[in-house]
Amino acid sequence: MAATDGSERFPATGGRVTGIAILAMSAGVLVLAVAERDEPWSLSLGLAALTFAGIAWASMLRPALSVDGDRLVMRGMVGTVEVPLAAIEQVAVRQVLAVRAGEKRYVSPVVSKSRRRLTRAERVRGAERPVQGEVSYADFVEERILHLAEQARSERGVALLSDEQLALGRDVRRAWAWPVVAAVTVPLVLFVLSVLL
Repeated sequence: MAATDGSERFPATGGRVTGIAILAMSAGVLVLAVAERDEPWSLSLGLAALTFAGIAWASMLRPALSVDGDRLVMRGMVGTVEVPLAAIEQVAVRQVLAVRAGEKRYVSPVVSKSRRRLTRAERVRGAERPVQGEVSYADFVEERILHLAEQARSERGVALLSDEQLALGRDVRRAWAWPVVAAVTVPLVLFVLSVLL
């Protein structure tokens, strides 16, 4: 996960297999639509396959979570958010990873905990019995990001929840992935038009 250049990548905890399966099925349907191109329904079927493939790729395969230098990079379905590590106030992993910085919340579906694990953790916490020797991957990622954020604050001399940290939270960068937006919306619009016309 960690690299020598100050970058670190956190692999996704779920959704990849389903995304690949949907892409494979969409490819099969697209081949069928091309093979039956003389049929009146083939265009709509091909566009539906492209739409499902675009949505599956954008929602299940594109999202990524990494650290690049002094920033946490959260690549989502249709955009990328870069949060300065020193600006991170809080990190929590539930059904998504949530990061609070500059009084705003940023989420990533890349790392998550299952409902079963969350329910079990609540039950154990309620019984006030610690879970012995068990650290999940989601807990590791949460602790790792908190550690990197603390280290970045220490290097900059910024205190947690200080005005300086709040100012760093304004340096969050957000970029839209316009090719991905187009890859999802264009086939969808064309599919709707092909059905209506």
